[in-house]
Amino acid sequence: MNFLTIWRFATLILAALFMGLEFAHALEMPAKLQYDGALYITLQNSLYRYFGAPGPGAFVTVGAVLAAIALAVLVRKHREPFRWTLTGALCLLIAFPLTFFLQIEPVNVVIEQANPEAVPANWEQLRHQWEFAHAINFLFTLAGFSALLMSVLVNPPFPPLPAYPGAKS
Repeated sequence: MNFLTIWRFATLILAALFMGLEFAHALEMPAKLQYDGALYITLQNSLYRYFGAPGPGAFVTVGAVLAAIALAVLVRKHREPFRWTLTGALCLLIAFPLTFFLQIEPVNVVIEQANPEAVPANWEQLRHQWEFAHAINFLFTLAGFSALLMSVLVNPPFPPLPAYPGAKS
């Protein structure tokens, strides 16, 4: 197995894990939009400890973006895989750091300071901002993972299979 094949594999795994983190948030959103302020604050401050820094979620998120950028550099001389890889990297860059730092982290800062007895007055607005930003991030990570997968499928690291007997060309 060559270096590029290993790098593609690692990039796809990291991007899939990043997408999985965002998919988890998207699946939770309908229930969390029904919670009262105290429960929402309790969950936000307890459930997501490993999603961000210094936990594995931060490694996966940053790793996926950096691996995709590096993969784009590695395949830059191969037109079709490069276009798919660049698209995937850009989608991941929109999810992190762009959407994360503009929409999600400002809410995290406020919610981390809150507790169930002292819910911020604008907690519902904060909840909607956080939840919908993660739903948007899921769409961008899904698009990013899909583009990265297409970059491998349009230029597989193995020769094409021969046509089966009796196939028409």
